[in-house]
Amino acid sequence: MQAYQTVEEMTNGGFEKLRQFLRKQRQRWIAGEPIELEGYERELHSQMQAMERELVAAELSNYDIDAERIMVDGVECRQVGETSERYMTAAGEVQVKRHMYRPAGRNSRHVSALELRAGVIEGFYTPLAARQSAYVVAQMPANSGAALFGELGNMAPSVGSLNRLPKKLSERWEARRVEWEHQIREVEPVPSEAVTMAISLDGVMAPMRPEVTDVPSPPIETPKQPTGPKGYQEVGCGTVSLYNAEGERLQTIRYARAPEAGKATLGQQLQTEARSIFAIRPRLRLVKLADGAKTNWRYLSELDVGIPDDQLEIYEILDYYHACDHLKTALDTVWGEYSPKGKAEFERLKILLKEDDDGVTIVINHLSYRLRTASVKSHQKILSRELTYFRNQRQRMRYSEYVRLNLPIASGVIEASCKTLVTQRLKLSGMFWSDSGAQAILTLRSLIQSDRWERGWELLRKSYIVPVSIIA
Repeated sequence: MQAYQTVEEMTNGGFEKLRQFLRKQRQRWIAGEPIELEGYERELHSQMQAMERELVAAELSNYDIDAERIMVDGVECRQVGETSERYMTAAGEVQVKRHMYRPAGRNSRHVSALELRAGVIEGFYTPLAARQSAYVVAQMPANSGAALFGELGNMAPSVGSLNRLPKKLSERWEARRVEWEHQIREVEPVPSEAVTMAISLDGVMAPMRPEVTDVPSPPIETPKQPTGPKGYQEVGCGTVSLYNAEGERLQTIRYARAPEAGKATLGQQLQTEARSIFAIRPRLRLVKLADGAKTNWRYLSELDVGIPDDQLEIYEILDYYHACDHLKTALDTVWGEYSPKGKAEFERLKILLKEDDDGVTIVINHLSYRLRTASVKSHQKILSRELTYFRNQRQRMRYSEYVRLNLPIASGVIEASCKTLVTQRLKLSGMFWSDSGAQAILTLRSLIQSDRWERGWELLRKSYIVPVSIIA
């Protein structure tokens, strides 16, 4: 085993160029030449990056092995020659020589001991370069990410490589998702001051297109998937939040899944998350919080947190602001959208709904009266629909009780998650997504927004490192 060049040999040029640059700069000051600070910063940064590339290239070389035979993950491989390869580091692209090996077998692929031992990601990115690239592309489109890297003057990955990277990371994550999510939860503490857990579920329509495959898949019978405008499908979002006795939110874990029938994977993730927390803190109060969508409440009603319901303090709460939206729709029908009388009546009933112990009964009685006195059929239809809504949901509208107990009554957390996880990234102008492409971004954003990026990336990074040994 040997490195091709010593650190001193590799970095001599970079150090010398930096010294020459600093000497030249000093001479310009002595000569009284006009100097722009930005130009100096740019040149200095360029020189430092060049020196960093030399150092990283030398370090990469140290991971190579020059031997006749090596053992890779229990498989014997023989050396087939030496090649030179380009790698993207956080300081830019470098070219490094490495020896290649091949397992026995006609269709076996060549492997690089250097890449396996160093944990080179997808055959191109060094770990830090991959981490930075994945983080950036999770926040913005690949072309914007490439432009950002260009402005920063560090590495310069192509738009194509930035598009490919999250998909490859997602494939690896999905293959071990259950195991890795468990490992993250195992080391994540539950805040000692937490007294309430709130679980919410919702969805947002995103522009999707069919997955392109080489082999057509046979039709599969699945429950009907909610759809919106042409080409749009529902991306599922879910949150698990912890609150203290004063009702202050302490922690939120966010999940998002590309469209799937019944939100099956999302439901499994939320249930497993809740179970892991209740295993540690079985006396938490459980709040199920959502809007009035039947599919969301069907899932929440079937939620199994690992503790019998009769041993839990459970509250089903319909989002207060969704209830207010339905109330406003009814009153706008009666008074007109811009009527001062209608606005005043809405404010009065909205306050009663939240603060009076009989608030929902007062609203139902008021709407019943308005329905009986309505003479326009279209108004009758709307008022009947909204009245039915409040009657069906009245057991989830005990808002004065919830407020006294400092329980969350608004689904702002899940609404914000739909916006920040999905809308802000997947619904930019001109975008359409495959399921795999959307999930790649959603997984990265979920880890970042749940404060799990550090641990999630560590699991991904280590999965690329493969032990290699020399066969004597």
